[in-house]
Amino acid sequence: MTSKLDQLRAMTTVVADTGDIEAVARLKPVDCTTNPTIVLKALGTPMFADAIKEAVAWGKKQGGASEAVVHAVADRLAISVGAALSGLVPGRVSTEVDADLSFNTEASLAKARAIIASYKERGIERDRILIKLASTWEGIRAAEVLQKEGIDCNLTLLFSKAQAIACADAKAFLISPFVGRILDWYKKSTGKDYTAEEDPGVISVRDIYHYYKANDIKTIVMGASFRNTGEIEALAGCDRLTISPNLLDELAADQGKLERKLSPEPKGSVEKIAVDEKTFRWMMNEDAMATEKLSEGIRAFAKDLGTLRAMVSKELQLAAA
Repeated sequence: MTSKLDQLRAMTTVVADTGDIEAVARLKPVDCTTNPTIVLKALGTPMFADAIKEAVAWGKKQGGASEAVVHAVADRLAISVGAALSGLVPGRVSTEVDADLSFNTEASLAKARAIIASYKERGIERDRILIKLASTWEGIRAAEVLQKEGIDCNLTLLFSKAQAIACADAKAFLISPFVGRILDWYKKSTGKDYTAEEDPGVISVRDIYHYYKANDIKTIVMGASFRNTGEIEALAGCDRLTISPNLLDELAADQGKLERKLSPEPKGSVEKIAVDEKTFRWMMNEDAMATEKLSEGIRAFAKDLGTLRAMVSKELQLAAA
């Protein structure tokens, strides 16, 4: 019997949710996803010591305000992590627009274009990159523009059908519904433990997936933020799943049979819903879980981005001493 990981790969594109170079080389995912938390963790390893030195040396040569230089060096380091990962995977690497721009469409657009330009300077074309944007109304509008420019987007921090529908209307390349964080909210709210089939995060992704397939929506559904292998197995057959190395290892060690749970063949018709800005904001307002988890996620990523910038500032000061 082949491992559950190999069985999963036969029905779903497996993506690694990590900046761990050694894990990516070992597990051989098709794509990699990063975020400020993952970038910060990667830069804390000896493997990126030279990249930090290079970025700081580059930063010392830049003119302008010190804050702008710090931000530019932090951006350069995020690209360094993404570039290293792109050399290991045959597919795409997701790189995130700054979380503190989540409610600013124009600034998000400028940052996304700068990210693509930075990768191109390293010989990495846009068809190897996904721009990650928070699934706010403003982030979704930025994605709509970028997609028309041929820049594919990954809409992240997605917790609701309202967000998924708005992303589809914007013709986003991919969405990342956060399974585990939905479960976290319900467990805290109800005090209940859930089986994989009862898991609110699993149910949410299945609902979005069926809505997309029934309406012939091409946007890719990539389940993310898993707490256990049960959630992953319950979504076997989803377009893509982005999985942390520890859960990939668990699946690789399990020789049991993996049953396909999702199929691209639509099961009946599902009425298409029109979501304009007013409807989107109202639906989010009525969904306490989605509203709270979206805000919490943006704050967490912004905090880690701040930590990265503080590290860069300290390195620049030491280099100038």
